[in-house]
Amino acid sequence: MPQSEPRFDELLASARHSAIHLELRDGYAVADEADDYRHWRETGERDIDPASPYWAPWVAMVRAATARGVVMRRVRVVSEPVSTYIRYEHAGTVVNVAAGEDVRWLPRDQAVGLLLPVVDGWVFDGEQLLLNHFDGDGRWAERPMELCTDPDLVRAYTDAVETLWDRAVPHDQYKIR
Repeated sequence: MPQSEPRFDELLASARHSAIHLELRDGYAVADEADDYRHWRETGERDIDPASPYWAPWVAMVRAATARGVVMRRVRVVSEPVSTYIRYEHAGTVVNVAAGEDVRWLPRDQAVGLLLPVVDGWVFDGEQLLLNHFDGDGRWAERPMELCTDPDLVRAYTDAVETLWDRAVPHDQYKIR
């Protein structure tokens, strides 16, 4: 059942064996990356320093989780040719990978025939599903996160992500077009 105000950092800190993220949008407009995104658009330079103020908190969380044996995977379903935002995201993914995430990309046209979730989310240990809600412009929605523990919903979401994962291309092999 949905619960209010879940904290991602607490869910990741309590994960025992897996944290899987599904991203479905071709663009996001979340405030915490606005300056970095603007800088990249203006200069073509992306912050890829894992110790930078932008990346350090994320890198620390990922490294702490993976050090406990948690496998972190992320699959991004993208339209091609990719959006400007996806080019930005791809340029920074080297930090996600270096921190310990396994990241894959799936061109949207290669997902034809699959029944996909319509909302981004994180699955923790196959037991908890943290749905991420965005408005039409990619900003966090009024209720940005929703925690679901219904076993049928969590299993259906996980099965969909696993199917996408099997079709997706590892980050180091995915070529932006």
